[in-house]
Amino acid sequence: MFVSSVANSPDHPHASFEIKSAQLPLVALMLMTSDWKVLAADLTQQYGAGGDNADFFDHDALVIDFSHLAADTPVQDMAPLLAVLRACHLVPVAVRGASTAWVASARAFGLVEAPADAPRVRPAVATPVATEYVVQEVVREIHGPATMVVDKPLRSGQKIYARGADLVVLAMVNQGAEVVADGNIHVYAPLRGKAMAGASGNTNARIFSLCLEPELISIAGVYRTSENPLADDVRGKPAQVRLSNDGQEKLLFEALKA
Repeated sequence: MFVSSVANSPDHPHASFEIKSAQLPLVALMLMTSDWKVLAADLTQQYGAGGDNADFFDHDALVIDFSHLAADTPVQDMAPLLAVLRACHLVPVAVRGASTAWVASARAFGLVEAPADAPRVRPAVATPVATEYVVQEVVREIHGPATMVVDKPLRSGQKIYARGADLVVLAMVNQGAEVVADGNIHVYAPLRGKAMAGASGNTNARIFSLCLEPELISIAGVYRTSENPLADDVRGKPAQVRLSNDGQEKLLFEALKA
């Protein structure tokens, strides 16, 4: 680990600072288009003021990933994109997978180039959720590894977000309610609303319920709605939901047996 500090002196017996290497959690925006107008509209709809998930981000540091764009994609002014990202409560700090020209443009705006083998970042995956409810959110934030416990039923329009934590719900999640967690979700009652585990990109997160009847299930952005009915062996029964480990990012629904 790289460490540097100010040398001591008679006037300063203790070093005033230290610089160390650090690995921090980052959000990654995977660019699939260089059309800023289309991208801005989609981001604003999901994460902008009044969007479907307007409070999803809390000034999270962001890496803009160009690896899915063609290498010869023409360089454009990044100012409009950066403005939209900041309006969505994201803080762009770096780019990766970008051409030399794009990197030069990014550096002009104070961004740095992240190495291709940088620590794994959690992807910012939009979860397209169509809702007919006017949601009055009840948001509780927990920082660091922890577990949030909710012991009251959640009514339509209520939302609980366990940021950086697992979520345990001891009462019914009614239709129109939402439970969201960066970790696992446990519902020891009927789950009839929306449940989104691994909200920050944790693909190992799982969802458990004693009565699985959800409107929507999502893990790390991979989702399934009630329009695609569950199998008889899990619908309305104790079950768990997880992502397949074969790289196909497919939701698996499995009955829980005593």
